[in-house]
Amino acid sequence: MDETGSGARAWRVDGWWLVAVLCAAQVLVQIGAFFWPALLPQLAPAWSLSNSAAGWVTAAFYGAYMVSVPVLVTLTDRVDPKRIYLIGVALTVAGHLAFALAADGFWSAMVCRALTGVGWAGTYMTGLKLLADRVDARMMSRATAGHAASIGISGALSFATGDVLADLYGWRSAFLVASLSALVAGVMIAAVVPRREVVAPAPADGGRLYDFRPVLKNRSAMAYATAYAIHTLEMSALRGWGVAFLAYVAVRTGAEDTAISPAVLATMLGLLGTVASILGNEAAIRFGRRGLVQTAMAGSILLGGTIGFLGTGSYWLAAVLILIYGAVIWLDSSSLTAGTAGTAEPSRRGQTLAVHSTLGYAGGFVGPLLVGFILDLSGGASPMGWGLAFASVAGLMSVALIAFWWIRPREVAGDRGEG
Repeated sequence: MDETGSGARAWRVDGWWLVAVLCAAQVLVQIGAFFWPALLPQLAPAWSLSNSAAGWVTAAFYGAYMVSVPVLVTLTDRVDPKRIYLIGVALTVAGHLAFALAADGFWSAMVCRALTGVGWAGTYMTGLKLLADRVDARMMSRATAGHAASIGISGALSFATGDVLADLYGWRSAFLVASLSALVAGVMIAAVVPRREVVAPAPADGGRLYDFRPVLKNRSAMAYATAYAIHTLEMSALRGWGVAFLAYVAVRTGAEDTAISPAVLATMLGLLGTVASILGNEAAIRFGRRGLVQTAMAGSILLGGTIGFLGTGSYWLAAVLILIYGAVIWLDSSSLTAGTAGTAEPSRRGQTLAVHSTLGYAGGFVGPLLVGFILDLSGGASPMGWGLAFASVAGLMSVALIAFWWIRPREVAGDRGEG
């Protein structure tokens, strides 16, 4: 499409329409992403899984994402992102369908979750690249926040949706519905989003597509991406084990029949986190991105270091603490991604987002494993075990905060203090 003159005006209108369609599609394609952690308290005992084994199944999703996202997202610098997105949708459909029909234990569950993780790699950052190619630098931050909100909403709804479907029709039906929902998302993108033959030009220095060295030399982008790695480690640890933690506290304190179940609280957590992410990005624009990120990191260190020790004595205290903790974790979520995208070299934005996402989901891979291993090493679920598990995550965030403060990355265009 012509991007000059009247064509540019038409393209901007199409761009806003694209944002709405893509965000709706992201909710549908990702709705089943957290059915496994939502149903973990049910499936882990049924399959006789240890905490470490359950952590491996959760981590398989992030590990598959981590190894496939550099290939898929980097391709969007040279190939229409729509093509990659539809491949990701197909893999998501296949992963959920396989889980519904064939999962019956550790190995089958891990393979199915890994396949779904590759599908996530083909839709998450690829969807963001669709937007980043079509908005200017000053609008990119808000477009990124809107995209992150759609992912956050789907993640929040995933817990309650999976729990309700499993209660009504059995857990296999939940994954079947997730497969059908992803298929609808693929049809939406295929039908509505136009093909785009004009993509970002190759770098002026003639760099190869999979040569990531210039990206790694971009200190600002890598500061945001490295912080995102530990941020995602923390987020995946909470998402992967939050329901199990609350279920443990409910049993320990005799609150099993509470009106607000662990799965419902996980949904509330995701919705609150989505709001926090949007508000955090607005605060980053108005008051400075570095300050916002450092404040969120400090808050999560404080809460992560205490929630496991304090929350096991009361279900309602645990519920309140986990909601506050989640809001603080999510506070800098879209701000970090917008920081990476906004300080990337435009011709290497796909490469940069690929590195950003790979680092993030390397953290996402480690987070659930770390919690599971520490629980097993401490003798199983106990106040001390949960306290040490969450505190270990807080310790890693402390290192990330020091590194971020030392590097002092650039602000994004449009942020207060830019330049």
